Amino acid sequence: MTAPIQASPLAGRRIVLGVTGGIAAYKSIEVLRRLVDLGAHVVPVLTEAALNMVGPTTFTALASERVKTSLWTDTDPIPHTTLGQTADLIVVCPATARIIADYRMGRSADLLSATLIATVAPVVLCPAMHTEMWEHPAVQENLAVLAGRGVSIVPPEEGRLAGGDIGKGRLAAPEAVVATVLDLLSAPGSLAGTRVLVTAGGTREPIDPVRFIGNRSSGKQGYAIAREAHRRGASVTLVSTVDLPAPSGIEVIAVATAAEMEAAVSRVAPRVDVVVMAAAVADFRPVAVADQKIKKGDGVPKIVLEPTVDILAGLGKVKPASQVLIGFAAETEELSRNATAKLQRKNADFIVANDVSAPGVGFGHETNAVTIHGADGSVLQVDLQSKDAIACAVLDAAERRLQR
Repeated sequence: MTAPIQASPLAGRRIVLGVTGGIAAYKSIEVLRRLVDLGAHVVPVLTEAALNMVGPTTFTALASERVKTSLWTDTDPIPHTTLGQTADLIVVCPATARIIADYRMGRSADLLSATLIATVAPVVLCPAMHTEMWEHPAVQENLAVLAGRGVSIVPPEEGRLAGGDIGKGRLAAPEAVVATVLDLLSAPGSLAGTRVLVTAGGTREPIDPVRFIGNRSSGKQGYAIAREAHRRGASVTLVSTVDLPAPSGIEVIAVATAAEMEAAVSRVAPRVDVVVMAAAVADFRPVAVADQKIKKGDGVPKIVLEPTVDILAGLGKVKPASQVLIGFAAETEELSRNATAKLQRKNADFIVANDVSAPGVGFGHETNAVTIHGADGSVLQVDLQSKDAIACAVLDAAERRLQR
């Protein structure tokens, strides 16, 4: 029986999304979409400066209510008070130096700053600005004061800035912003005392020092699962082939090949309660690896392949009765039949299958759509959502199995 699953850890929570006039304002659209996907009721509040960077139509289309921009044009005579009193959380993304200063000083200059002053809800600031502005003593002092008052700060990253500069000040990744919101609003602790192992990314099997056999896996789904398990209170080990930001407190083991991943997983798996094999492990590798770069002038090389180690099958053979083992299946046809066959062959508790040929699904995308096949015959379908929401669905299934 196929049943829909609704993974909504923020269901019913009212979030005010403040957007200010930084060039990074366009990234707040992705934050908005992710929050809505997780079940939040999001009200966007854009400053006048933000409207120079982004248009209100996109926010209105994606949000739970129409964009609000002014203290004076709303049908509500006191919109800032209403927003502040009804919000479960306010997130300002991006937060410019101006809004940070206004908030620190209690200066009500527009609808957003007035709402910040008119609330007792948790507030998250996501600063984004040029490096010189970020490092200015006044900005750092303002942030320190606000942090001392209990405001959560999602620090910027180092990277390419407007104008081509490189430095600290780039808005944090949407997943980092959403993870902070989840930490503040979701009910944590459902996996407290549980040990979870997650693999992420695609393995790289070398041909020569510069070439390899690989796949299109970005690792984003595995990282989303690791973040969600950590948020739920689990002790998480992440075995990864990619370099993505992970929350502090997660143990990350970097690997490249299937053999390296198998060695790391074999060390950790026997002592964990849940194993989620989200990595895309290469099925084959070259028998021989050239010591030097293969030159075009040497002619077309003959590359003989051999199977790599089947990590999931190996885990299934030695799986303790109390352990939950979850595998992934990236397919392009006959999704259900292939997933069911893999479930039986690998002795897993669940196979999370997705059709990577479908638009917006799987490798490289910010979204995914999966069907979770259980060894008990259950089949749960999760329609196209953010990978954060998919992570919640996968771990919900793991929790139900642990409880049984």
